[in-house]
Amino acid sequence: MAHYPVDHQLRSPYRLLAGASGLYLALVGLIGLIQTWGDPFLHRGADWALGLRVNPAASWLSLLLGVVVLFAAVLGGNLHHRVNLLLGWALMGLAMLALTVIQTDANVLNVSLVNVVVLALLGLFVLTAALYGKVDD
Repeated sequence: MAHYPVDHQLRSPYRLLAGASGLYLALVGLIGLIQTWGDPFLHRGADWALGLRVNPAASWLSLLLGVVVLFAAVLGGNLHHRVNLLLGWALMGLAMLALTVIQTDANVLNVSLVNVVVLALLGLFVLTAALYGKVDD
């Protein structure tokens, strides 16, 4: 079984970093929904929100992931550790999946290379926060 540091002295700054990452994802989703309102769900247009290319599907996914990460960061504790451990890997996996389909018809989330880099970085931020976020029960 993996050993995670318990009550690490830097867990608060890492939790803040995870919260900022969740807030960014939620804002991208919210602004993306406003900009793509009325477009088909899997539209492949040229809409951008806070530097990321979006469509309604990507906006909803970003909003959902951002709210969950932000909610876990606000609650803190071992819930923050477990949720962000899962979502950190999920964001990194989503970035790698997006990279594989970026120039194919399977690019249903309308991602660009910028989206891939940002998703990978946010995944690393959230995963790092999770690794140092465990507290003593």
